[in-house]
Amino acid sequence: MKVLLAAVNAKYIHSNLGVYSLKAYGENRVPGLKAEIGEYTINHRMDLVLQDIYLKKPDFIGFSCYIWNIKYVEELAEDLSRLLPKTRIWLGGPEASYRAEELLRLHPWAEGVMVGEGEKTFAELMTALGAGENGRAAEPGAGREEENGWEKDSRAAGHDAGREEESGRGKSPLEQVRGIVFRREDGAIVRTRPQEILDMDEIPFSYGDLDGFENRIIYYESSRGCPFSCSYCLSSIDKSVRFRSLWLVEDELGRFLEKKVPQVKFVDRTFNCRKSHSMAVWKYISEHDNGVTNFHFEISADLLDEEELALLGQMRPGLVQLEIGVQSTNPDTIREIRRKMDLKKLEAAVKTVNGFHNIHQHLDLIAGLPWEDYDSFHRSFDDVYRMEPDQLQLGFLKVLSGSYMAEAAESYGLIWSSSPPYEVLSTKWLPYEDVIRLKGVEEMVEVYYNSRQFTVTMETLAEELGSPFVLFERLARYYEEKGLMGMSHSRLARYEILYRFILENGLEKTGADGICYRDRLMKDLYLRENAKSRPFFAPDLSRYKEELRPFYGSRERRKNIHAEVLGNGAVLVFDYEKRDPLTHNASVETAGWLKAAETAGRQE
Repeated sequence: MKVLLAAVNAKYIHSNLGVYSLKAYGENRVPGLKAEIGEYTINHRMDLVLQDIYLKKPDFIGFSCYIWNIKYVEELAEDLSRLLPKTRIWLGGPEASYRAEELLRLHPWAEGVMVGEGEKTFAELMTALGAGENGRAAEPGAGREEENGWEKDSRAAGHDAGREEESGRGKSPLEQVRGIVFRREDGAIVRTRPQEILDMDEIPFSYGDLDGFENRIIYYESSRGCPFSCSYCLSSIDKSVRFRSLWLVEDELGRFLEKKVPQVKFVDRTFNCRKSHSMAVWKYISEHDNGVTNFHFEISADLLDEEELALLGQMRPGLVQLEIGVQSTNPDTIREIRRKMDLKKLEAAVKTVNGFHNIHQHLDLIAGLPWEDYDSFHRSFDDVYRMEPDQLQLGFLKVLSGSYMAEAAESYGLIWSSSPPYEVLSTKWLPYEDVIRLKGVEEMVEVYYNSRQFTVTMETLAEELGSPFVLFERLARYYEEKGLMGMSHSRLARYEILYRFILENGLEKTGADGICYRDRLMKDLYLRENAKSRPFFAPDLSRYKEELRPFYGSRERRKNIHAEVLGNGAVLVFDYEKRDPLTHNASVETAGWLKAAETAGRQE
């Protein structure tokens, strides 16, 4: 039986842990089973993915389903079911698990859904379908049991020919597979008993020999479940946390380090909920650092103590990055979503880590939560922004099937998109008009904050306007008024738009340090790269050619040096051979002054 586990990822660089784990566990437990993995992305042309799967001619396809790919999977599977009518099509993953009956009713081509954790269920399903040694592919919808290769004809076992088996309603071996919802031969949809909870140590290493992962993000889990009960999150359903033994975790991390994969992203919902576990992992990667691999952890920062912070502070810049879900700083909102968080401790921990200057911190906010109106979100945004995260992820509430948030939707006046990713449209506190405004803020945050290309300029602008949220709100309004929103702009164009925004809003041109916004923008531009093209507002450096020559040094160094003249006559020298190990920005220093430039700057 030819088995294909298909993953449609958001990006090529991502890997799908789910299908790799199913393959590893299934092949380990079902003798003779060989499962092939097909990884695609939502950006692939669907006809090319269809062709690839069709040419593989699988007898069984298992699709991994999430909110970002379910529509793609549904369309793809519909066409595959007509091209390969004898192929069994099954769904799994979070988006299928909580909508199993609904999906089977909607799609006659789907034979079943694996619900919840899939490893044991997949192995049992493969056994039931005869996918291992001496097994042969069973045709979906086959009438009698011997025709689908499961077991001998029920009549040969001495059963009455007039019973259910004769009418095609004989008991299927699928009913013995735990953790599935499937379509019986008579069309009835059957849910079997829940699957047993899996011991994390039972799962084999998911990634084999790691060939082909040298330039991809590897997703990895050392625990399952979450001790918290956040109402918007499906992880809160499983409150017990199961950990993989540390000796296994260290062995597997060692393989990643040996292969020098670029990033290992832990999918543990709250990685540091058990201090002994997180400390052991952090010590291991610190002691075995290969100088290349980065490890990403989702943590609760308010749980960090002095010992953990001290260990994090010793790490190589870029070895670790932390994602911290603040979500809101409104105490009523935090209480209503059943979240446990000590905001003062969280803020103190974030500040301490920032002081190390060796770890990227991503702080998350969610718009559309209960008790959070536009003004409240404004305050939450400013609170988090002033914690100075490297990334501020402004997300919108996803109302997921199976979550408490979905159950309480009516009392919150929640209206959300009927299509994945089921994003909030309005609440009793946040009308759709305000959601639209926040969408504009989100885009500006991505462009002008999370890109890290405008750090010098944006810091000063936020201070001048008195509120970071107001800055991004006004930028969004400017983009809308000028018809710039939703367009693809070059990096250089973004600088020119920001400069026009500054001028047209009458903001101060020169700060207390004598540096104007034009100069700040030029510094931002050259911190990242030695740009060959210059924005329209850039000074003409050709007039200072001879004066700047000494700042470049030898001919060999010139390609890695840029000298910029500010309006006050200061000469900034950017050295691209000396980059910050965390931000990768060039080193920069004020190397001298040009009197001519100072005069010209005042005239301009």
